[in-house]
Amino acid sequence: MAQRVVSIGSRSGLHARPAATFVQAAAQAPVPVTIAVDGKPPVPAGSLLGVMTLGAGYGDQVTLTAEGDQAEAVLEELADLLSKELDA
Repeated sequence: MAQRVVSIGSRSGLHARPAATFVQAAAQAPVPVTIAVDGKPPVPAGSLLGVMTLGAGYGDQVTLTAEGDQAEAVLEELADLLSKELDA
């Protein structure tokens, strides 16, 4: 199982447009990915409702987890995406 911890780079956090952009990328990944915020259970990264209910704000750290042959590459790509401003 691969994991990455990343800080949210979007000023609005994982709400609306940034969440939709992230969820779309996660849903297209060839392996299942979960995302969690400290103190909350992980949710499927491909679920817009699940991601938005995490309430992750700017600078919050989230943990991405994936399992499978391409897990490391997928997590690297998704972590890079989350670290950027997605609400521009």
